[in-house]
Amino acid sequence: MGISYVEFEDDSGVLQRYRKHVNGKGLVSVKAKVDPTAYVDRSAYVDPGAIVQRGANIGHGVWVDRDAVVSERAVVGPNVHVGRRAVIGKSVELGAYAEIGADAKVHHGARVPRDAVVPDGTDVAPSDSDLRRLGLAA
Repeated sequence: MGISYVEFEDDSGVLQRYRKHVNGKGLVSVKAKVDPTAYVDRSAYVDPGAIVQRGANIGHGVWVDRDAVVSERAVVGPNVHVGRRAVIGKSVELGAYAEIGADAKVHHGARVPRDAVVPDGTDVAPSDSDLRRLGLAA
């Protein structure tokens, strides 16, 4: 039995091909790079050019847009949209229904609360409590 693919037409009318990720069965573009140790929920999508690193957790209904990066051990909560070219740092926690804008950067260890909107191009730094959670602050 071979690999099965699902095809979708993107906004430009170009046919894009996706396959089910080995860990979680989420749909991952054949032009994306997702580490096999990452979890991609069966209702999540990872678009072309995106990168999901080892140990990341992509939750229910998440959309990781084109050329975005989700770093090691990041947790992306349910129904989050990670915008085009956004960068999610190591050990970041994105709350449910958060909207991360295009070209935004959520730095290592930061938390984005439920329903938060991070505007395009914004940098989100970790708070002192975020750093303490990771054992990085005094």
